[in-house]
Amino acid sequence: MKKSILNLSATLIAGLFASAAFAQTPAAPAEAKAQAAHTKEVVKAEAKETKAVAKADAKEAAAVADAKADVASAKADAKVAKTKAHHKAAKAKVKANEKAVDASATAPAK
Repeated sequence: MKKSILNLSATLIAGLFASAAFAQTPAAPAEAKAQAAHTKEVVKAEAKETKAVAKADAKEAAAVADAKADVASAKADAKVAKTKAHHKAAKAKVKANEKAVDASATAPAK
């Protein structure tokens, strides 16, 4: 009996040592930590770049929209100026015709 208890306790102790040896996992090496930090920085930089590109595209689109609005405004202004010029010309023609009619009416008939 004594021998079986001794064998049993020896087996249990050996099992404890074995499980203790396998249960311990080595600490993450510094290289893996450095790699993780590097990956994190790369992802951050890419996100920053993407954000900057999107911001620049938005600025460009706004500038194009402003330019189109300026062009549209200039076209509208030109159209108004043309309309005014045509109106003035029409008034001048009417005045000239009126003067001609007045002149012909007041001129003595030959």
